[in-house]
Amino acid sequence: MRLPELRAQVCVMNLELPKNNLVAWTSGNVSARDPESGLVVIKPSGVKFQDLTPENMVIVDLDGKLVEGDYKPSSDTASHCYIYRHMESVNGVVHTHSRYATAFATLAREIPCVTTAMGDEFGGPIPCGGFALIGGEEIGQVVVETLANQNSPACLLQNHGVFATGATAEKAVQAAVMTEDNAAIVWTALQIGQPLPIDAEDIARLHHRYTHVYGQ
Repeated sequence: MRLPELRAQVCVMNLELPKNNLVAWTSGNVSARDPESGLVVIKPSGVKFQDLTPENMVIVDLDGKLVEGDYKPSSDTASHCYIYRHMESVNGVVHTHSRYATAFATLAREIPCVTTAMGDEFGGPIPCGGFALIGGEEIGQVVVETLANQNSPACLLQNHGVFATGATAEKAVQAAVMTEDNAAIVWTALQIGQPLPIDAEDIARLHHRYTHVYGQ
């Protein structure tokens, strides 16, 4: 893919975050890796979403070193790059502090798989990883460890928020949107009572149908 096209796509996907109420002010970011060059396009640090353009997206290499751009890359760049280096099938990464999902993260609690939509998208619970400070690769390390041997494309980080992955930036944004939607459903259900579990075999059937049959 040509990098100007990827810059445009990453800009559009970043704008999906406020549209879906996943971010506040300048928090949160989307990146994408170009499979051909291995370069990564990511949101600039601290820039308001309404001010984002394809031109001010930042290009870095897989070690997070600046390749092209007039702005500093996101403060989460090192973790995004760590994820790309250790998850070959991932070409899109999203980070948010979306409200309901982050509420679970403050308790270090996974989001249990109690809706068929979660069975479809995540194939089980959305796991929660441990605590890590921002700025280095540590968050990326927790994400990779937490998603290992999981069906889920997304995870929570204790006291922090959500990281979602996908084969493309759009797929990663979809996973972030679905994470927050299901977190809100589960949180609401917990105010009423105890959500009913779905049998593991039924979750596996739901996930297989969604990933092999559903859609065009």
